[in-house]
Amino acid sequence: MRDNRTGREYEIPIGDGTIKAADLAQIKTSDDEPGLATYDPGFVNTASCKSAVTFIDGDKGILEYRGYPIEQLAEKSNFLEVAYLLIHGELPSKQQYDAWVHEITYHTFVHENVRTFMEGFRYDAHPMGMLMASVGALSTFYPESGNIADPDNRHMQIVRMIAKMPTLGAWAFRHAQGKPYIYPDNELGYTANFLSMLFKMSEQRFEADERLVKALDVLFILHADHEQNCSTNAVRSVGSSQVDPYSAVAAGVGALYGPLHGGANEAVLRMLRRIGSMENIPAFIEGVKAGNERLMGFGHRVYKNYDPRAKIIKKACDDVFEVTGVNPLLKIAQELEKIALEDEYFVKRKLYPNVDFYSGLIYEAFQFPPEMFTVLFAIGRTPGWLAQWLELVQDKEQKIARPKQIYTGARTLDFTPAAQRWA
Repeated sequence: MRDNRTGREYEIPIGDGTIKAADLAQIKTSDDEPGLATYDPGFVNTASCKSAVTFIDGDKGILEYRGYPIEQLAEKSNFLEVAYLLIHGELPSKQQYDAWVHEITYHTFVHENVRTFMEGFRYDAHPMGMLMASVGALSTFYPESGNIADPDNRHMQIVRMIAKMPTLGAWAFRHAQGKPYIYPDNELGYTANFLSMLFKMSEQRFEADERLVKALDVLFILHADHEQNCSTNAVRSVGSSQVDPYSAVAAGVGALYGPLHGGANEAVLRMLRRIGSMENIPAFIEGVKAGNERLMGFGHRVYKNYDPRAKIIKKACDDVFEVTGVNPLLKIAQELEKIALEDEYFVKRKLYPNVDFYSGLIYEAFQFPPEMFTVLFAIGRTPGWLAQWLELVQDKEQKIARPKQIYTGARTLDFTPAAQRWA
């Protein structure tokens, strides 16, 4: 590298397609000045870690967990098996899988004081706010979780977190509806049990349609991890202080709460309702091209091709609508997709449907209110957050997160005492 300020040349090693930012510090105009740093708002082209959890090739539309294509996992696996894969790095044997499922199932119940804690929220509290607070509160119920150097202890907290997330999420849902909280039914599978806690009323046992159970299980798989997105980065950043995993995951929930991260599928539904009918689509498309409208659910920071998760969700829509009836917004969504894939304006900009485009339609078919969408996202993402956290705490190269800044404020001002300023 040549410094065009001084004319000096430097040799910076390249490894894994990157350079180490610290190596740039040797490039300086004088010994008294700080070395060169990079300025990268939003980490658009900065790698903050090395990871073996998830691989994405956005140009080719590839998503893999631990090397396995998402298409195969969604078709042939289930959520708890995928969770095991993410946490342990390999698919389980029959014995390992049975033990894993037993552990998760055994820990679905939460302390009764957690119930009391959640009952203290206002009747109109947002479910994501309740989830974030209750996940963080778990660290006070398991103070030993701060001993992150103990592998057995880490494993126990991971099991607890995956097991209890559906319980906390379902109770947040019931709270908003003013309905009594439903305890886990450990005779049911992970996703079926979650649906039971959501929708059970006076019946002896709630039995969801298997097509709905499978569709929601697939959605959990599709959301299980997605590289260094905003919430995963939050989990890793907070986790780098060596805090307990509950506090780190609560940070991830908080990041997901934001409309730019977890709320995109709700924005898609608002867009589809605003369009209203097939006849209004041409005018809407012209509005998008003129910059007066936004085409929600299309395009992605990473994917410059068809989001592979969107294809899988599109198929899941068919299964869900067989049970619930077709959402009238589906025809509008399908026509928008058809236009976007054929119209040169959208093709040129590589605006393909992403995972949020169809997921909101499925959630609505389940009769979830929009404020629950991000809760479902968080339940599915929990194994990924924990896999990333586990990788972080075992990474010898990892340091506490402390980005540089470029200071733009005033310097060396003289302080004037209040008595003089106010005279």
